[in-house]
Amino acid sequence: MAIATTTETFDAATPADQIPNPEFGNPADDATVERTAAALREKGYAVHVVDSARAAKDLIISLLPEGAEVSQGASETLEDIGVTAEMESGRYDNIRQRTRAMDRTTPEGIRGMRKLGVAPDYYVNSAAAVTEDGTIVIASNTGSQLAPLAFGAGEVIFAIGTHKLVPDLETAFRRIEERSLPLENARMQKIYRVNSHVRKILIIRGESRPDRITVVLIKEPVGA
Repeated sequence: MAIATTTETFDAATPADQIPNPEFGNPADDATVERTAAALREKGYAVHVVDSARAAKDLIISLLPEGAEVSQGASETLEDIGVTAEMESGRYDNIRQRTRAMDRTTPEGIRGMRKLGVAPDYYVNSAAAVTEDGTIVIASNTGSQLAPLAFGAGEVIFAIGTHKLVPDLETAFRRIEERSLPLENARMQKIYRVNSHVRKILIIRGESRPDRITVVLIKEPVGA
């Protein structure tokens, strides 16, 4: 789910339930970051805590071999930190660029997009929330990024701002409804004049191959 980060869209005429909750936009304190990182490591994930967007970008790009088959979900976080531009620079075999070039108006084109998009060697994404016990929560309208994250991708790299760290799963769901969805809805209205929806949610409590997951926690505010 791509998230808009600007607040200029929201004014006095915006319905209250469409205004993002600022409570969920504040970076977590160091103690919360340390607890969450420790919980993620206990699950077997590789976890990195970085101070800045630039450090996050450099780290993530260093994890992607030159020429590798890569893809990503729509993500304002990845846009903000410069990872999307780097992945689309020609250095990689970018699956998302290939699927976007396919014909969405034919059954053959849709089938090709579906089959090609689910199993890249490397998949980079963000998340809507991460709980302090290390549960990663991803919200989606279409669900296109959920299959690679859950199983299809060879390796998964999450780039997540620390403002997305929450105490528990109930708060994660609140964050989706009160911040992620209003921001995404504003973005979709601005670009396509349509509303967004949270139709599918992936909850990652653990991984049978934990070494396939890397989590980069970013202290500098990025994404939403």
